Amino acid sequence: MRALVQRVTEARVDIDGTAVGQIGPGVLILICAMQGDTEAQADKLAAKIAKLRIFKDDEGRMNRSLLDTGGGALIVSQFTLAADTSRGNRPGFSAAAPPAEGEALYTYFTQKVAAQGIQTANGRFGADMQVSLTNDGPVTIWMDTDA
Repeated sequence: MRALVQRVTEARVDIDGTAVGQIGPGVLILICAMQGDTEAQADKLAAKIAKLRIFKDDEGRMNRSLLDTGGGALIVSQFTLAADTSRGNRPGFSAAAPPAEGEALYTYFTQKVAAQGIQTANGRFGADMQVSLTNDGPVTIWMDTDA
């Protein structure tokens, strides 16, 4: 699985002009299931993100996690994280999991994050979404379970 994690002061996802998910301080997680990904990889990624120390402590150092801060997670499916641009200017997305598998892993991943006691909000798998955020720092972390 691939994830792009952004520390935010706030984030929101809209569909057709209506907010379907929003959080205050926490992380925006753009997530993509790749072909061959498993629930075990989703488990590992959810646990890693929950414990990722990217929030400031009392001394201003990035030393606190979502679990430490009580921050939220806005989780948005984004198959374009599977983009392959090695063959020209038009990205290919064949490395992304097929839609049914991708949706199942997205749902599973979201449940695993929530099961750790993290307030979660979601986009809608396969929808045309508008995502708004205020990136805090900015702090943006690329994560890949195959790396």
